[in-house]
Amino acid sequence: MARKLMGVTLGVTAAVVLMVVGQQAVAAEPAQAASVAQAGAPVTEAPSPWQIRLRGLGVITEDSGYVNAVPGSDLSYSNTVTPELDISYFFTDNIAAELILGTTYANIVGQGTIGGLGEIGKVWLLPPTLTLQYHFTDFGAPFKPYVGAGVNYTMFYNQDAGSADAIDVKDTFGAALQVGFDYMLDQHWGLNFDVKKLFLEPEFDVAVGGANLTGKAELNPWLIGTGFTYRF
Repeated sequence: MARKLMGVTLGVTAAVVLMVVGQQAVAAEPAQAASVAQAGAPVTEAPSPWQIRLRGLGVITEDSGYVNAVPGSDLSYSNTVTPELDISYFFTDNIAAELILGTTYANIVGQGTIGGLGEIGKVWLLPPTLTLQYHFTDFGAPFKPYVGAGVNYTMFYNQDAGSADAIDVKDTFGAALQVGFDYMLDQHWGLNFDVKKLFLEPEFDVAVGGANLTGKAELNPWLIGTGFTYRF
């Protein structure tokens, strides 16, 4: 199952790459013509539209949720640290799209009236997120802040029941907000700090003591990351 989900993510990435490579091919001829027309002028190398980032990411969940038909039930989840890869394409100096890739896990723990269950289960999640960003360009060359918003689709896999007999967390869509900045050390390399908020509240089925129940896991995590930027 994990291999299949990773294949879906790689397929999305490949589609984005092919789409943008096609756009570059269309734009190549006018760019070459302009270069020939200004053959006598000094040549300034334009930055590549492609950029990648590798971050260390802290995932901090909201710790809220419930099991339907169980008054006073509550849920909490483990916080984790995981690597994250981002691929960005700049349409202009200000507008970019970013595909955010990473995977992590969450331990689901009963709270409130179901606190006696302890760890109900553990699930892995793959939350590819696509954001559209606005990059500010009037803060000086090295400092490049940005804001973004987009959509997330989280897939849950390798779901293992703990105290529950069985658990099935449903794949779901969610919104994403983003703010961060790059501090460029030279034309290609920079440092990055980034904060994202995912609005993620998947529904789940759970079997406990022979009873089949449903509920909602209100994860809504903060994703706080720092790492390196590379502009091609």
